[in-house]
Amino acid sequence: MDKIADPTTLDSPTTKEVVPSDTAGMELSVVIPAYNEEIAVRSTVEDVRSHLEPLGIPYEIIVVDDCSQDETRAEAEDSGATIAYNDVNSGYGASLKRGVKMAQYEYVAILDADSTYPARYLPKMLAMCRDQDMVVGDRGAAMKNVPFMRRPAKKFLFAFASFLAERKINDLNSGLRVFRKSELIPFLPLLPQNFSFTTTITLCMTSNSKRMIYTPIEYGKRVGKSKIRPVDFLNFIILILRISTLFNPLRVFIPLGLMFFALGMLKLLVDITYWNLSGTTVFAFLAAIMIWSLGLIADMISRLHLRP
Repeated sequence: MDKIADPTTLDSPTTKEVVPSDTAGMELSVVIPAYNEEIAVRSTVEDVRSHLEPLGIPYEIIVVDDCSQDETRAEAEDSGATIAYNDVNSGYGASLKRGVKMAQYEYVAILDADSTYPARYLPKMLAMCRDQDMVVGDRGAAMKNVPFMRRPAKKFLFAFASFLAERKINDLNSGLRVFRKSELIPFLPLLPQNFSFTTTITLCMTSNSKRMIYTPIEYGKRVGKSKIRPVDFLNFIILILRISTLFNPLRVFIPLGLMFFALGMLKLLVDITYWNLSGTTVFAFLAAIMIWSLGLIADMISRLHLRP
């Protein structure tokens, strides 16, 4: 466990504020997944420590090295953090799941090792989480740092996720969060191994009526190279299909079935004028029935998996 200090005020070059007294009696585990982040991982750990020590609460910092090819693990060890590692490169989500399982405290925070998420928000978010199940850092206008080519996909994913959740989701895949471990553990088997971990955890919480709120944060420019690869576009398509069937599937399958049913009805009216039932009409009605059936099955499965 990292060092515990007594002061209750926070005074740093980036912010001057009184640390929320609501963190008294709380404990926090911070999980930092890292892959080839030798440049920034030590400074990230030091940033976290500098903002948690003044709280005077028990805390730990866990760095999960995802089989890095550089000196990430050595840098993390030198920083004094608790080290975990994957024997093979397993993905962002896999690293987070390993870290969450290791966490010894009820409240768990996650943030990236590339300096994009300032640790100065952790005290406030921890205090807010006392009355919540998860607090998410909302990057807001700072999302301008997202590459232009990725923005359309992100906008579509945000809109689609909000449609499924039946509520506005400000930031679907923010990597800065504080949550209750006991609320997340039941969903760990559903969470993916890759970058869609944060997207899925957001929908898990909203789909189960968990208490989740957003708080504005500044999103910095990453240190080092991005880990996003061209193959992640395929992962994006798989993610859309996955969340469509896992979270509130009737919101997708009922309207889609209605489209085919309406098409079948229109074509049937045309067929009646010619006294001829076409194959297109039969196909449209069958497609509607199949889509509704799949939707009902998906809804039943999702209710079983997402049962609190």
